[in-house]
Amino acid sequence: MTTGIDEITQLALTLPVDQRAQVANALLASLDDAADSAEVHEAWTAEIKSRVDDITSGRVQMLSRNEVRAQLAADRAARQQR
Repeated sequence: MTTGIDEITQLALTLPVDQRAQVANALLASLDDAADSAEVHEAWTAEIKSRVDDITSGRVQMLSRNEVRAQLAADRAARQQR
């Protein structure tokens, strides 16, 4: 690292945890390419449309929260018995 980066890093490390997190988030966000963001948005939009189509066409079966919890509990119990 250069001296400037070392100084900035040392200064940042003296901040409280919540402020360090804000700095880290701001730095990470600055690395995101706007084109990548648009591509990610398009991909998620396509995925959501596909999932909604699967539901409305009947290709997938919806489960209630209670059914999902029962399945998870059964899976957990089966893993613990191994």
